Amino acid sequence: MRKVRRSRRFRLALAWRRAPRAAMSSPLVVVVAAVTALLTSFLATATPLHAQAAAGAALTERHGSVCEDQYGPVFTSPSVDPRDAQTVIDVVRDRASRHGFGAPVVSMFTPVGNAEFGGEKFDFRVGYRTGGTGDLELLRGNASPGLWMGTELADAEGIPLGTRGHEGLLPPTTGIYRDLHLPAPGPWCSVRDLSMPNRLVDTLTGPVLFATDRASFDTATRPFSELERLTVTFRTPPPSTLAEATDRLRRADALIADVEQTLRDDGHGALTHGSTPFARSVELAHQARANVGLSIAPLAVLAVLIGCTGAAVLGLQWYQRRHRQVRLHLTRGHRPAAVGGLALAELGAPILFGGALGVVAAWWALPAYGPAGPVDGGGIAVAAACGVAATVVSALSVGAVVTTRARREFRRPEPARGRAPSARGLLAYVPWELGTAAVALIGWLRLADYGGTSATGDPLPQVDPLALSYPVAVVLTVGIVTARLAVLALRLSHRVRWWSRPALQLALRRLAATPGPVVGVLVISVLAVGTLAVGSAVSTAQRSALADKTGMYVGAESAVDVQHAVAVGEVPVPDGVREGTTLVGRINSTGTDPRVAVVDPATFLGVAWTSGLDENHLRTLFTRMDAPVDGELPAIRVGGPSGPAPDVGDTPLRAIADVEAFPLLTDDPGYVVSRTALSGEQVEAVTRWTLLSTGPLDALVAPLRDAGLAHPNPETRDAVFDALPFRVVEWTFSFVTLLGVVLAVVAVMTVVVATETRRRQNALAASLLVRMGMRRSGLLRSHLAELGGVGGVAAFVGLVCGVTVAAIAVPRFDPVRWLSPVAHLPNPAPLVVLTLVGTALVVTATAWFAVRSARAAVPAELLRV
Repeated sequence: MRKVRRSRRFRLALAWRRAPRAAMSSPLVVVVAAVTALLTSFLATATPLHAQAAAGAALTERHGSVCEDQYGPVFTSPSVDPRDAQTVIDVVRDRASRHGFGAPVVSMFTPVGNAEFGGEKFDFRVGYRTGGTGDLELLRGNASPGLWMGTELADAEGIPLGTRGHEGLLPPTTGIYRDLHLPAPGPWCSVRDLSMPNRLVDTLTGPVLFATDRASFDTATRPFSELERLTVTFRTPPPSTLAEATDRLRRADALIADVEQTLRDDGHGALTHGSTPFARSVELAHQARANVGLSIAPLAVLAVLIGCTGAAVLGLQWYQRRHRQVRLHLTRGHRPAAVGGLALAELGAPILFGGALGVVAAWWALPAYGPAGPVDGGGIAVAAACGVAATVVSALSVGAVVTTRARREFRRPEPARGRAPSARGLLAYVPWELGTAAVALIGWLRLADYGGTSATGDPLPQVDPLALSYPVAVVLTVGIVTARLAVLALRLSHRVRWWSRPALQLALRRLAATPGPVVGVLVISVLAVGTLAVGSAVSTAQRSALADKTGMYVGAESAVDVQHAVAVGEVPVPDGVREGTTLVGRINSTGTDPRVAVVDPATFLGVAWTSGLDENHLRTLFTRMDAPVDGELPAIRVGGPSGPAPDVGDTPLRAIADVEAFPLLTDDPGYVVSRTALSGEQVEAVTRWTLLSTGPLDALVAPLRDAGLAHPNPETRDAVFDALPFRVVEWTFSFVTLLGVVLAVVAVMTVVVATETRRRQNALAASLLVRMGMRRSGLLRSHLAELGGVGGVAAFVGLVCGVTVAAIAVPRFDPVRWLSPVAHLPNPAPLVVLTLVGTALVVTATAWFAVRSARAAVPAELLRV
């Protein structure tokens, strides 16, 4: 008896020991198990990684909104006595190292003074900045103690080096630097209002004289009773991750509190004010992470559950393939849990391998599918934990399903007829589509106000997961309804008599015999195609909308106002801006009446941002507008202004066409006229001229500055307004696109698993049909009809539903709906073609896989139990 027990223990241990090798008897199942686990863990890992990357990308997006020396605490002391200024500097320098900050950058500027240079008096300001002369371009002289003077004053007035202003009381002029101009260079951003006045526009502040050292600055400031401003900052690189930014903000707040408390204790409580300008960026990064994370979490949970369900289906498929072995173990006295452990031992290795590969793939492929933001180590650890948890749940699902199935089949009696249906049977009658439809309706109602906060100063719309999940809820509802209708149709299919076309009749019979896989494939496939259509459409529309809105608002890539003399030809346009630019005049640019834009038809279309406009139609209209007609100026009407058209001079306007938006006017009510149709007096009456350019702003401004021409109101598409709201929506739906791709792969795996599960039945039926006279081509057509019917319905319903929902939702997801053009549906043709081609390839390959075993199958072997 002891020997028998040892033998049984040995045989059980041997089965467990050989389980991984036994799995290789069905390599396709091993591959499917690994891929299913890979996709499940990939999504579970990618979800927190995507949200963390969104926070990092939001910080990166906001880098231009904060000066490079303001990513730390900033201490500002306006109208401060020089002695008190030194007190503030000493306290900040002493406390900074305690909170992890380096040496501070001290910036001091005097009020505007008046002093004599070379026998003539000038207004001037003296400035000093730690290491500041190293950020200036020295043209003549050296860095010896003294003052550096800008070229605009030194060259215009012929002031030589060595000049001591204010009757010799000021330090000597030891260097001539190139004057600073807007847009401010990085090191001077935080003090741009004091360090670089535009003397072409502002003639009250005077030039800035920079002291090369602190002693020279103290000497120069003796005539001043106080400084206009003291600023103490820290040059630290911008934080790249949210954890780093949060830690730096905490340390900055602690340093500010420490400095202010120390000054209060010494009786100098009101000397300085501490601030953290980058705190807003950190707040927005937190909001971006929350918005994206809350928006994609429900969808990710749904996808992970689908992946775990796929693992459970693998368990069922294993149970069917190993049924004789399972029955043998159970009849020898092993428990169902041991059989479940055997399934886990056989499929656990590929599942764990696929899960580990999915975690690594999610981290490695993050730049391809996620926002362009870094993720800190803590975020990677959390994401990896989520991936490992999803892998463990998938593996346990296999063992649990096999254990439950074995217990139900071998340990419980069969239910008698007439008994109440099981819980599994009741699930089929639950109206799941009503719940998803309710979610879609609530999301639709909340989506109406999605973009409302962007116009009030808050760059991010308030997050509403139900609003953002509305498109997927609609697609899921349609998928469930389609599956339910398919089940009803299959139940009625026994009435169909298509024996004249045996391939179709047999395909219909096979579908009716397996309604469960049909329902699963339909729901997953419709959800995959629909989410792919919605995600790609919304994310692409957000990128296009951002480009079109900024282009329409600026008018081109960059723009700057120019003097009237340049516009009318009295002053020549500098050589550097003659190519790739066009002049646009505006009448009533600040009033309430409709604005009138004056364009040059010869250069306008080649420079202005005309995306979304028909350039050929505009070119035809410009030809009709080149001269007055019957005493009226032909014009293009923009934005549908109400009331009579204004006059240009004494000439009335007559609208010959209407457009919803126009470069530089956007959708504001106005008119566009051709410069060639205006007389000299009418051109002289234009109050504002703007130079549009296809190049960057620096290349546009530099030639104007070098020529000494005023250039106020510079604008560029990249910085005209905050792009973060568009990015958040784009990041959210890029994950929806990824979800659609993963679900598409899951749908393919579901078809493969269903086909593999019925491999023996298909082989037997195919072999018998071939021996009964059906050609293999007819058998292939039958399987193509079976799989093509399911795939075709899923692709058609998913595309129609996804494209329709996207067309409705895209304008509502526009976070800046008050600015035209509103986001619109991109061309769906590439997605439609890709989906149809992919469906055809999958159906063909799976149909071939279903009938390939019939070639060498022996019916007697297949019928043997």
